[in-house]
Amino acid sequence: MKLPEIRPTILRIEPYVPGKPIEEVQRELGICDVIKLASNENPLGPSPKGVKALQEAVERIHIYPDGNCYYLKEALAQHLGVAPEQLLLGNGSDEMLRMLAETFLNPEDEVILSEHTFSGYQFITRLMGARDVVVPMKDYTFDLEAMAKAVSPKTKMVFICNPNNPTGTFVRADELDGFLDAVPAGVLVVMDEAYYEYVDDPSYPDTVAMLASRKNLMVLRTFSKVYGLAGLRVGYGIGDPEVVFAINRVREPFNVNSLAQAAAVGALADKEFLQESRAVNRAGKAFLYEEFKRLGLSYIPSQSNFILVNVGMDSQEFFRAMLKKGVIVRAGDVFGLPGFIRVTVGREQDNRRFIDALMDVLGQEGGTRL
Repeated sequence: MKLPEIRPTILRIEPYVPGKPIEEVQRELGICDVIKLASNENPLGPSPKGVKALQEAVERIHIYPDGNCYYLKEALAQHLGVAPEQLLLGNGSDEMLRMLAETFLNPEDEVILSEHTFSGYQFITRLMGARDVVVPMKDYTFDLEAMAKAVSPKTKMVFICNPNNPTGTFVRADELDGFLDAVPAGVLVVMDEAYYEYVDDPSYPDTVAMLASRKNLMVLRTFSKVYGLAGLRVGYGIGDPEVVFAINRVREPFNVNSLAQAAAVGALADKEFLQESRAVNRAGKAFLYEEFKRLGLSYIPSQSNFILVNVGMDSQEFFRAMLKKGVIVRAGDVFGLPGFIRVTVGREQDNRRFIDALMDVLGQEGGTRL
């Protein structure tokens, strides 16, 4: 029997490959003690205040969630100093990317992307039949000058991941200002700031403040990383009220469940957990940097909670060898960086175990010290 014809544009999509779950490694290799340093999750677990709020909300799960996310919007509006109508809530940043695509992209529109960045931007572009224009990086960082030159009359959207996943690099405030000046008003610039809470550099742009004069700017953030709520899937966007209103037309009703909403409100108020998460990340990066230097491995300094390091061997081989030692990392070939691996900064004991396993693998597999 003949099946319905698949949309041709779907065949251009490369399915997303998530980080390998701990349970899968335990099943496949029979290893009980497994640590996951592959998906940039918070090694401290979820925000305690977020968990408490979630537990208190459990008794109300027989009732549909608030489709408008009123209390979460109010908390975010106060936290960010914006109006509630500037806020968009989604089932993780992934859903917000899809909503952006469904709202603005037509077939044959162009979307400007960078190489070596989050694959979700290309996914949603191709899903809508639009054309992704990929611009090479400069020193593992977004080349905003080249991206501005790539804008054409067909360009509808630009995606900038800042700090970038997987390189951990970022664009400065002055660079972004110049780029926004060069981009036509009809092109929506989407700043994906999933890791912005980890940034220490003072030259990082205050994009929320920029929104007052940039109607074509949209900022995306998440509760999945520093707040430790990845399993609940809560993302949010900040933009011009007219842009947010248009996107809400394609939003599914009840897209953020009631437990996620409650936990996000609780986590947002958890200042102690936020500071502890940042401190653990800073200390972990400092340790890993020193170890990489000691081992002669080149790495890219990161403004996030992960580090991209050149292990001097095929990244898939390295990934598989590390799995056998119960350590899950992310192979760089997924991002077009086959000699690299991306490692999430973990707790002190996790970072030390990662280094011990890395040394064993490089010795056993003949890895080249750089």
